[in-house]
Amino acid sequence: MDRYYYLVSQLPTLLFNLKPAMNREKLLSEAEKWMSGGDYSLFCSTDINDFEQKTSDLGILREYKKFEECLRGNLALLRQGSLGKSQELFAEEIKSIVSDKNPLDAENRLLELRWEFIETKEIGHNFDLELLILYYLKLQILERLFTFDKEKGVKVFDSLCEVALS
Repeated sequence: MDRYYYLVSQLPTLLFNLKPAMNREKLLSEAEKWMSGGDYSLFCSTDINDFEQKTSDLGILREYKKFEECLRGNLALLRQGSLGKSQELFAEEIKSIVSDKNPLDAENRLLELRWEFIETKEIGHNFDLELLILYYLKLQILERLFTFDKEKGVKVFDSLCEVALS
């Protein structure tokens, strides 16, 4: 697998809850300059919302997708009232997060849980495609985090309540 010393070294550090200095388009543009065609294709297809396992997925992406599937499965079990009947991964963390009265805070905590998982997977990856994929996933988390707008959310909520009441 190719090494991407220059590309990785020029990427700005990403910190949870801090708006990124780079957006997705800029990252893809830069990556295209330095990556081989096959690697770039795999890199571009990485999507935080796609947790369907593909045979073309690299090991690190498979691990993330397995984590995401488990997380979403636990959320579904919790909503059905059956989480906790077995030894589910992250069950207590998810119960704590979902019990938050503020849905925005709960969503932020779920994004942070994803972030923490990704950070554990970065260990041992230096200048390789898998590190870049993890970076891209983190960038997508930050983009989602910073698309939340409390004022717009309140307006949408109020309009939905008006429709429901009429």
